[in-house]
Amino acid sequence: MLEYRVEARRVDAHGGLATTKEAQILLDTDVKGRPDAFNPAELFLASVAACMIKGVERVTPLLAFELRGVEVRLHGERQDSPPKMVSIDYELIVDTDESDHRLDLLHTNVRKYGTISNTVAAALPLTGRILRKSAVGAPGT
Repeated sequence: MLEYRVEARRVDAHGGLATTKEAQILLDTDVKGRPDAFNPAELFLASVAACMIKGVERVTPLLAFELRGVEVRLHGERQDSPPKMVSIDYELIVDTDESDHRLDLLHTNVRKYGTISNTVAAALPLTGRILRKSAVGAPGT
């Protein structure tokens, strides 16, 4: 069984710092928010994205799947009372010349073997699709 460790500490009234191994992430813990750090909900979404990208990295050699790049766009919805995330939608965008069937196969494997995505999907609706980069517009479109 794998284990993970992260430490986090308050830096000041505006933020904190999370560390693991030799890495660190600035945390937005200011009640008014701050633009230069991830707040907890954004960190949650980023962990889903990182899981999917890591899944792509893990699966592409096994499938002999050729790609030039990958991007994940996520949208999470949070309710106020009680405060919790209630859904996440995503687009997994792959820059590839592989067939649609192989693209779907990649998506199936990424979803099937993702530690974070499987954990999240057990707690709330996690829905999304895989798209070819050539069929997608610029971010936010």
